[in-house]
Amino acid sequence: MKKTHLLFVLGFALTAALAPLCYGQGLTLQRDIVVGPGETQENVVLLGGSARVDGTVRQSVVALGGNVVISGTVNDSVVGIGALITLKSTAVVKKDVVVIGGKLTREPGASVGNDTVFFDLSRLVPGFMKGGTKGFFSLSIVPLILILKLVAVFIWFLMTMVVAGIFPKQVAFASSQVRTSFGAIFGTGFLGFIIFTGVIIISAFLCLILIGIPILLTVAVAAMCLRVFGQVALCHFFGESLSRSFGKHNPSTLGASLLGLLIVSVIGFIPVLGLLFSFVLSIVGFGVAIRTKFGTAENWFARKQAQTPASPQA
Repeated sequence: MKKTHLLFVLGFALTAALAPLCYGQGLTLQRDIVVGPGETQENVVLLGGSARVDGTVRQSVVALGGNVVISGTVNDSVVGIGALITLKSTAVVKKDVVVIGGKLTREPGASVGNDTVFFDLSRLVPGFMKGGTKGFFSLSIVPLILILKLVAVFIWFLMTMVVAGIFPKQVAFASSQVRTSFGAIFGTGFLGFIIFTGVIIISAFLCLILIGIPILLTVAVAAMCLRVFGQVALCHFFGESLSRSFGKHNPSTLGASLLGLLIVSVIGFIPVLGLLFSFVLSIVGFGVAIRTKFGTAENWFARKQAQTPASPQA
């Protein structure tokens, strides 16, 4: 499978799993997208195909494969995975430009507010994707466990870019709740983890009579959404905390999330401690995603209680 095809499939699967988050966020999700001069759009998400932005995108442009040409304004970040990104001379990107495994063309005069990151996979591991699986097994010097960990880190890197790029406000809000309500979030995550595990086991048994298959798939997708969003929110929490300790008090959501992912990944490589840390991280991630309703409410359960009519006074 070619590199761009692999990234496309991965991105498509992730975006499908995150579909519940997309409701009401003003996303455009289709093959060919055009934001004409004078037009304004909330977000642009491209899965293959092509996109041209001559107008204004209020938040982010995220491309999983395909070709993106920007000559207008993007108020947040531009993220490309296996995509061809072209910034024309009139392009204005107010935050970051991150391109992984694709190609970045930036004409003179194009404005980028924060960082520009271009990661060329073919130069990092020459012939890795060209040789198919042969390139993978030829790395016999590196222990298999290390390779698997590096692959996992790379997958989380892609997921972090997609989630933090599409939902920066929700990720930042959920991250802020970790600092103020850690105990409640941990308790919610622990209880949610037990419930999800029980439902998955019951659904697996019900698969013997077919009725459990749709239940199992639904629960698996829901658990994946919670896991991914919660992990990204925690990465943002760690990255923002480290940035503040060095005096940078307003880092971009994408930059803080990627910095936090670096911290989490390094700790994850420590034997035993890394495994325990990852387990606790999963519980807290579940809790912050559930309690904040994917970064859209301070306390989902308290909000429901507030809607219950108060009992009449005597």
